[in-house]
Amino acid sequence: MCLTAKVLSAALAAAFVLPVSAGAQGDPDQAVAGGGTLPPGWHGRTERDAAMTNVKFVAMGDGYHVTLGPATIFWRDADTASGNYHAVATFSQTRAPQHPEAYGLLIGGRHLADSAQSYTYFLLRTVADRSQFSIRRRAGYTVRPTAVVDWTSHDAIKPVNAEGQTTNELSVLVAAGKATFYVNGTEVYSINAADIDTNGIVGYRINHNLDLHLGAIGVHAR
Repeated sequence: MCLTAKVLSAALAAAFVLPVSAGAQGDPDQAVAGGGTLPPGWHGRTERDAAMTNVKFVAMGDGYHVTLGPATIFWRDADTASGNYHAVATFSQTRAPQHPEAYGLLIGGRHLADSAQSYTYFLLRTVADRSQFSIRRRAGYTVRPTAVVDWTSHDAIKPVNAEGQTTNELSVLVAAGKATFYVNGTEVYSINAADIDTNGIVGYRINHNLDLHLGAIGVHAR
């Protein structure tokens, strides 16, 4: 390869690499004071096994308050469901994140603390003036999750106010061979239960740099 071609090749490579690197540097996990411990019975696992030091998850009122650096899942072994059940929790975003970030319920959780981690998760986020939901599956801790439903706007989702605050209830009903997903009591999606993860732990999944109040998870047999 001639010198000119080598220089051009290097420039093209930099054009593709630098924006990704700059984006990652522009949205680091924030530092969180008072993190590193969880209420009794709770477990947490961060993305990329980041330190729990910047994860603050505390009991508050009839639920919990979470302030994050790294994206984290939270669960209790007691919140396990199989067969027909209804899982529900309320999520209150208390301030706007720097960039759109998602939060919600996970169901069908298995091996959450090891490399065989798997679960289905039901998320909300706000992008500009669009309130959206998504349903995704994780099969393996290091494997990129797959979208069951990619980001979709829906009127059932309460939008954020001027301060970036909103409250929404997420629930999943597993019954009669179907898994049906609801926002504030309105059905937004239904799928054959056999096509996703339903039997296992129910918990929370919260993306990085979010501050939320979480209603206690309810798991009710049907």
